[in-house]
This record gives sequence, structure tokens and C-alpha cells, in this order.
Amino acid sequence: MSTSVLRKEVKKYIDKVDNRTLKIVHAMLEAEEDYDSWEELPASLKRSIQKGLKQADEGKLIPHEVIVKQYKKWFTK
Repeated sequence: MSTSVLRKEVKKYIDKVDNRTLKIVHAMLEAEEDYDSWEELPASLKRSIQKGLKQADEGKLIPHEVIVKQYKKWFTK
């Protein structure tokens, strides 16, 4: 998925999420601006992240609805 498509998708979700989720996303984005320590991450974590990004670029994604269904207990308030 290209960056521009990803941005559009994220913007669609942002307009639909509840206040709690919006605050979480805001905190993540705010922290990202202040934190740029890729080099400090363990090699195993970097490999895992790179693998996930490659899978996403190849379209090997799991739809949000499937994840919510699988992990419903994690998403309940």
C-alpha cells in the first residue's frame, strides 16, 4: 500500500473512532515526533517490523474486521 493510500485510509478511520481511540492515536503520533531511535531497537525487533512492512507492501494483510472478531475480548471496554 502506498503512503498516500495509507494516509487516506487512516484519515477515514480517524473520522470514525471514539474519543479514547483518538487520544491513543494522538499520543502515538506525538511520541513519534519526539522519538526516532530505530538504531536503538534490538535487531530481532527490527527484522520483525521490516517483515511486517514487507508483507503489508505485498498486500498480505488481515482485514480489520477479522482481527476484531478474533480478538474481541481485547477490544471490549
